[in-house]
Amino acid sequence: MSLSLADGVSIAETDDGAVLLDERSGRYWRLNGSGARVLQGLLTGQGARDAALSAATGAAVAPDRATRDAARFLDELRTAGLVTP
Repeated sequence: MSLSLADGVSIAETDDGAVLLDERSGRYWRLNGSGARVLQGLLTGQGARDAALSAATGAAVAPDRATRDAARFLDELRTAGLVTP
């Protein structure tokens, strides 16, 4: 799956995750560490499942839960218009 940030959306890493800025609306989106790792995986071409499993490495999260959470997160990013296929 190829995914990229939508035009006008930028990302900045923080100490505990990342922040997305939608310059079109001026709205900020704060991502925790797991969300930032999932998004980075998606942006580098990983599928949602692979990105979720990579982000969950070392965490006490069941693989099926990580996969569901990443799919929901991806849906939220798409719905907000922050990413494009």
